[in-house]
Amino acid sequence: MSILAINEQLLRAIGVGVAVVRASDLTFVFCNGPFQEWFGPPANGQTLLDIFPDLDARELEDVKQSGLRYSVELQIKPKRRTLVFATAVSLANGLSEQVLVIEFQNITKIRELESMIDSYSTMVERNTRELEREKERVERLLLNLMPRAVYEEFKTFGVVTPQLYDQVSVVMLDFVGFTDFAAKTDPTVTLSELNDIFTAFDRIVEQFGCERIKTIGDAYLAVSGMPDATPDHATAAAHCAVRFLRYLERRNESHPHKWQARVGLGMGPAVGSVVGIQKYVYDVFGPAVNIASRLQVFANPMNIVAPEEMKYALIDEFQVSDIGRVDIKGMGEMDLINVTSGLSIPQRKPVF
Repeated sequence: MSILAINEQLLRAIGVGVAVVRASDLTFVFCNGPFQEWFGPPANGQTLLDIFPDLDARELEDVKQSGLRYSVELQIKPKRRTLVFATAVSLANGLSEQVLVIEFQNITKIRELESMIDSYSTMVERNTRELEREKERVERLLLNLMPRAVYEEFKTFGVVTPQLYDQVSVVMLDFVGFTDFAAKTDPTVTLSELNDIFTAFDRIVEQFGCERIKTIGDAYLAVSGMPDATPDHATAAAHCAVRFLRYLERRNESHPHKWQARVGLGMGPAVGSVVGIQKYVYDVFGPAVNIASRLQVFANPMNIVAPEEMKYALIDEFQVSDIGRVDIKGMGEMDLINVTSGLSIPQRKPVF
C-alpha cells in the first residue's frame, strides 16, 4: 500500500472532519467520513464557500499568500440541532498544486457544557447576592430587637447569656388618654401617629447613648447603662425623658392630635437577656424597670417623676423638686422627686 493510500485511510478513520480543497478555486479534492456525516458529500464543482459561507474569503486568501493558519468557530445547522465546529484552515506544501486543508472538530458538547457552567455560575452569583441581602435584612431586624453587643453574642454562639447589671437607669413613657383616643380614631391614623412619635423617640435615645428596649402599646421603654456600662446613665435617661416631652410640645403646635405623656424614671439593678426561642425578644427585668413603670403613674401629664435616690445624680443638670413620700403598690413607701428641664444642656447636636 502506498504512503498516500495509508494517509487517506488514516484521514478517514480519525474523528475529526477533514476536507482538502484546491487553493486556486476552492473546489473539493477530498473529504473524510466525519466531514460527510456532518455536512454531506460535496457536489461536483461545489466550492468550500458554497458549503461554508461564513468563512472569510479574505482570510482564506491570506492563508494562500502567507501560509499562516486561519482558525474560526462555525455554527452549522444541518438538521434541527445547531452544531459548533472549531475550524482550522492551513496551506499544504510539497504537492503538485497548492491545496488547503480544513479541519473540523465538533465542540458542540464543550460549548453546551460551558453554557451550562456559565448559567450555573450566574445562578450561584444571583443566589449568593440574594442570600447576602436576606442576611442583611435579618441582621437589621435582629438589631431592631436587641443591642448590637447582644446580637454579636447571639450570632457567634447562638445563645445569649443573661447579664446582671448592678446600676442602670430606665425611662418609661406612657400617653395620657390613649385608650379613648385609640377607640375613637381610625387604626391607621393611630398607628401612623405612634410610628411618627416613636421614630423621633428612637433618634433621641440614640443621641444620648441609650437603648430602646421595646414598646408596649403606647408605652415606650428605654434603658441607659446596658449592655455597655456608663457612669452617667441617670443623666442620660433624664435627658431622654426631657427631650421626649419637649418633642411632644413642639409637635402639638403643628399637629391636630395633641399628645400628652407621663414619664417615670427608675434606677437600680436589672437583668437583660433574649426571651423566647421562636420569636426572639430582648427584654429587661429587675427593680429599675419596676420602679420606672410604677412611677410614671404618679406623674402629672407632661411631667417626669423619679425616685429620690436619683436626685444627687441629676441635681447638677436638672431642676428637681421634692414630691414627698408615696405609697407604691407592691413596693412600699418611696420618696419621689419631680424632674424638669435641664439647667445645663449637653453640648451635643440636637435632634430637633
